[in-house]
Amino acid sequence: MARLNPRKLDSRTAPVLVENRIAAGLLSPFVGAIAGPSVARGQSFLKDKLGQPVFSQSITLSEAPHRPRGLGSAPFDDEGLPTQERRLIDKGVLTTWLLNLSSSRQLGLEPTGHASRGLAGPPGVTPHNLTLEAGPDTPEALMRAAGQGLLVTSMFGPSLNANTGDWSVGVSGFWFEAGELAYPVSEITVAGNLIDLYARLVAASDLEIRGASNAPTLFIDGVAIAGR
Repeated sequence: MARLNPRKLDSRTAPVLVENRIAAGLLSPFVGAIAGPSVARGQSFLKDKLGQPVFSQSITLSEAPHRPRGLGSAPFDDEGLPTQERRLIDKGVLTTWLLNLSSSRQLGLEPTGHASRGLAGPPGVTPHNLTLEAGPDTPEALMRAAGQGLLVTSMFGPSLNANTGDWSVGVSGFWFEAGELAYPVSEITVAGNLIDLYARLVAASDLEIRGASNAPTLFIDGVAIAGR
C-alpha cells in the first residue's frame, strides 16, 4: 500500500540505499567477475585486482559451505573437491578467484572447490553461502546521515559490461528526505561503474541469513539516477 501512486524522479546524482532483501543482487556481478572461467578468458572487470583493494576497508565478504542447513552448503564441489570456509573479500581486499579444475589449470593456480555442474555443458563455478558482514550503523542512521536520497526496494533488468564494469539496473522504491521516507518512486534507473561503486559501499547492521547469498542494507553515497 505504501507504494501506491509512485512518482518519477528527475535525473540526478544522489545517495542510494539498497534494502537487505535484495542487496545480494549487488554481489552477483562481483561473483561473475571473480569466476575463474571469466578471468581466464580476460572477460572480467576485476581481472587485474587479485590481492588489491576492491571494496572499502570496512567490507568483508565470506562464504561458509559447512553451515548447518544452509541453502548453499556442500561438503565438496561438483568435481569432488572439498570446500572450505574462506574470505573472498578481507577488509576490502580481493583474496581469491573462484576456480574449478579447468580454470585453475588455465591460470596456473590450485582449484578452490567452487565447481558447479548443470544438466549439460562444462562445469562452471559458484560460491557457497555467501555473506557480506554487517556494519555498525542501522539503515535509519545511514538515511539520517545522508539527509535525502533513494531507498531501493526492487531491482529488475540489470545490464553489465563485463569488461569495464559499467552497470545499470531498473529500480523502484522510496525517495527519502530529512532521513524519513517521503513518497514512492518507480520507472527509474540507477547506473555507474562497479569498480567505483564497490569502493564506496557501506554495509548497514541489518544482516539476515535468508538464503545462499546474504547481505545487509547497502549504502552508496552518490549514484547516477536516470528518471524523466
